[in-house]
Amino acid sequence: MSDEPGSPADDFPRGAGNPARGALRAAGYTCLAQLTTVTAAEVLALHGVGPKAIGVLREALAAEGLAFAGE
Repeated sequence: MSDEPGSPADDFPRGAGNPARGALRAAGYTCLAQLTTVTAAEVLALHGVGPKAIGVLREALAAEGLAFAGE
């Protein structure tokens, strides 16, 4: 995570929502590519991540040619 004002702490889409983005950062994830090592169900189990966030993250991963583990 960067301490520079205005610099992003992650590359997750804003549409995922702040609670979900915070939960992902708290779990140690800072970039979309890291989500390819976990399943959508594992991410959904994080407090603050709901079905809407999973859909947004899934779309963002697909746009990069990536997917959650097992998809």
